[in-house]
Amino acid sequence: MNVLTWNQRLHIAMDAAHGLEYLHNGCKPTIIHRDLKTSNILLNEKMQAKIADFGLSRAFATEDDTHVSSRPAGTLGYLNPEFQKSGNFNKKTDIYSYGIVLIELITGRPAIIRGTEENTHIVDWVHPMIESGDIRNIIDPRLHGQFDINSAWKAVEIAMSCIAPGTIQRSDMSEVCAELKECLALEMAHGRSQRMVTGGNKTISNNQLITTSLELESDIAALAR
Repeated sequence: MNVLTWNQRLHIAMDAAHGLEYLHNGCKPTIIHRDLKTSNILLNEKMQAKIADFGLSRAFATEDDTHVSSRPAGTLGYLNPEFQKSGNFNKKTDIYSYGIVLIELITGRPAIIRGTEENTHIVDWVHPMIESGDIRNIIDPRLHGQFDINSAWKAVEIAMSCIAPGTIQRSDMSEVCAELKECLALEMAHGRSQRMVTGGNKTISNNQLITTSLELESDIAALAR
């Protein structure tokens, strides 16, 4: 199977962030998705991402409204700790789920990493490496180092701001979109500098190295397999 480049992953992250930002801040009333995960983010033939499956979504009169529901919502691995304890959900619940999706895009690993003896949540897996500054082992090894280090670190920082322990600490999706735009700009600048270095050689850009012949509406969950 083809492996998405770092540039493609950032574009997918941007598309999904814009979609969620529209649900949260562009829709009146506000819409909370409640089950954001990789398999609910679909790609078209142009590798543009769309948020899908609104079966659990809810609309609220104000962005601060919350609701306690006995109906199952969300997917294991993507639910923030507060929701699992209280059943309350709001925009920050979706933002936590988005943070998990972004970490999956960054690492190429699933939300729940299966082990021989026990399973590990992706947040528990990534935290020690972030603390040690081990960025190259955080990024999906299938990229073979083909990414800008500063862009990668910024992406990780954005993801961590989405999954902050306290809901009040989590970024709003408008802030996430702005930060991702800067992240993508860093990667694009890196790509331009790489092309200048190769100059007259026949080296092709990173974006051309991997084709985009994924099936229409295929989902990015396959990244973590």
